[in-house]
Order: sequence, then C-alpha cells, then structure tokens
Amino acid sequence: MILFPAIDLKDGLAVRLEQGDMDRATVFSRDPASQAAEFETLGFRYLHLVDLNGAFAGHPVNAAAVDRILETVSIPVQLGGGIRDHATIEAWLEKGVTRVILGTAAVRDPELVKEAAKAHPGRVAVGLDARDGRVAVQGWAESSDVSVEDIARRFEDAGVAAIIFTDITRD
Repeated sequence: MILFPAIDLKDGLAVRLEQGDMDRATVFSRDPASQAAEFETLGFRYLHLVDLNGAFAGHPVNAAAVDRILETVSIPVQLGGGIRDHATIEAWLEKGVTRVILGTAAVRDPELVKEAAKAHPGRVAVGLDARDGRVAVQGWAESSDVSVEDIARRFEDAGVAAIIFTDITRD
C-alpha cells in the first residue's frame, strides 16, 4: 500500500476545505513547497496535489506554487484541479508532474480522458469526488447525475493509471 499525503492549494497556500466550501478553508502552511519537502523527509514516496482554485475556475491557478513544489521534491507528484484539456495535460507532464488527475473532465469529456490515457500510459488518473454516490464536478460546486460506479466502469478498460475516490461528505 502506498500512502499519498495531500496538499490542497488555495491562493498559493496549503489548506483544507470543509466539505469543498472555499469560504471555509483552514490554512495549514503558508509555504506548500516546504510542506512537500517535509512529507518527502518523512519517507513518503508520492505526493498528491490539488489546485483548488483551478478546480473551480476550470484552468490552473496555483501554477507558481506547484512549480515550487516540483522544484523542491524528488518524489513523484500527481496533480488535479483545473486540468480539462490536452494542452494543460501536456504542460503539466512536461513540467515534471508524474500523473495528472482528471475529475470534471471524466464526467464532461470522457473522450479526453481516454485519449490522454492512451497518449500517456500510466500518467493519467480519474478523480471521482462524490456526494451521496453522485460525482461532483467544478471543484465540488455542482453535483452531476452520474453515479460513481457508472463513471468507474466507463474508464475500467480505458488505460487510466488509477481511479482516485473521495467521499466529500467526509472530507
């Protein structure tokens, strides 16, 4: 089993949201790169990052913070939040992100996920954030009518590296 410490980025800071509410964020670190380095020092072998602003905006927002983390750690980094097109996928992979996580795109543009997984074997994951068994999109701001099981089955044979599930009623 591999444990993934997570750093959620909001306005360049490491935070935790209460059930996806951007107005209810607790700041854990004003220096996310330092937090990432600490996780690496503690022996973690992988790092999970989420650009929360990006998840809501639909495009990367905390790129500077992610770049600093990539420059600071040597462990593999997976990143989600605001990754919804080929250009963004390519840009993050070229910058050194090991694996991109596609959440909203998995619901709204499943062909993008399949194409990206085929083009980048082992480097594309699907992120399923769910409330009451339904997948939430747009940074948890909207609930879809699609069940977690249906989305997971949709990508079962698509070549994705992983399906990452979060029960947002508990997060």
